[in-house]
Amino acid sequence: MRLEDAVPKAGSQKRRRRVGRGISAGQGASCGFGMRGQKSRSGRPTRPGFEGGQMPLYRRIPKLKHFPLINRQQYTLINVEDLASFEANTEVNLATLMNAGVVTTDDGPLKVLGNGDLTVALKVQAAAFTRSAKEKIEAAGGTCEVLS
Repeated sequence: MRLEDAVPKAGSQKRRRRVGRGISAGQGASCGFGMRGQKSRSGRPTRPGFEGGQMPLYRRIPKLKHFPLINRQQYTLINVEDLASFEANTEVNLATLMNAGVVTTDDGPLKVLGNGDLTVALKVQAAAFTRSAKEKIEAAGGTCEVLS
């Protein structure tokens, strides 16, 4: 016989512990919770993750990778392929894109993404460029100016 063979019979149930029923029952008076303190009170267990009022771990760590950023920078996004409709040597920024109707809402500073191709040389002014967008604009003979 092995230790794992010593199991209760199928369908049997262990009696639940009845606390506070006198000293002869083994869990009388303070019911095994000690004398005083938070862990002896009614409604006793603190919620999971509670650290006695200290800032709990789950609120201290959203600084790691893949956590949502609290003050995330919102950009107005546009792809390189959307700039192809402009004439050569045009100065392209958020204001000209709004006037042309290419961008309909101002969601923040302009960021140019690298999807699509560009054959026209443009002077693009934006807050940020992706690496591929910058390469495609400069390969077409245009310039990229980063606005602060």
